Amino acid sequence: MHITHTSPKHSTLGKKTDYKTQYDASLLFPIARENRRGTIGITNTLPFFGFDIWNHYEVSWLNQKGKPIVAIAHIIYPAASKNIIESKSLKLYFNSFNNTCFESLASVKKTIERDLLESLETELIAVTITPTAVFSEEKLQSHLNGIGLDELDIDFDIYRNDPTLLMTENEWVEETLYSDLLRSNCLITNQPDWCSVQINYKGKKINHAGLLRYLVSFRNDNEFHEHCIEKIFMHIMQRCNPTELTVYGRSTRRGGLDINSYRSTKPVKIDEIRNIRLCRQ
Repeated sequence: MHITHTSPKHSTLGKKTDYKTQYDASLLFPIARENRRGTIGITNTLPFFGFDIWNHYEVSWLNQKGKPIVAIAHIIYPAASKNIIESKSLKLYFNSFNNTCFESLASVKKTIERDLLESLETELIAVTITPTAVFSEEKLQSHLNGIGLDELDIDFDIYRNDPTLLMTENEWVEETLYSDLLRSNCLITNQPDWCSVQINYKGKKINHAGLLRYLVSFRNDNEFHEHCIEKIFMHIMQRCNPTELTVYGRSTRRGGLDINSYRSTKPVKIDEIRNIRLCRQ
């Protein structure tokens, strides 16, 4: 039985760690979403729909003959899950497969699904394990779709998250914007997390310069990736009041893992979100 922790200080974050290579589900470290959400006004009823998408590029186990199998894992679970998984613990968990024999690919997938369902406390998860031997060619995108903000020639001097930078203009629009300049830092280790973010909305036009300054203002903040995307969603809703909003963040990988969060005012099914791959990923 997994124990949900409310604080990452109990985890392996920022600590010397022994890397186990025999399967051990107890390495997974779930953290309750509710505490961080409470800081931005999210209580019992979620104001959005969405999912978190994890891609792990360092997956390996042994087959029944002791031969290593190398694969890529894609994991998708809903934003409504009670917990997230601390990313270092997920890497340690996958490392514990390295010297463990499994009878089949299906048994690896079933094991991962069972352990994550329990740790996340969710009823829905999609896990795909693709051995590199059968992996098809994957197309990379240079950037997210939409109007790029990063070439705006404006001044910046705020590097702590400041939602007051968000403002609207007297024009009703439906547009998609993106930026590659989102950077924040791990809540515990202070390691930088780099992210591209796409914002699709309908409503009063969001001032582009103010939005870019707002995204850059995360630069010296300490926060989990998932919560950064939820902050962006909540701050835009509170400051700009769009009738529709979707925020999609694609992070670069750390420890073989990238985390990608999708939050929207519109209901979305697990198979409707494109798990694209950007050049930086």
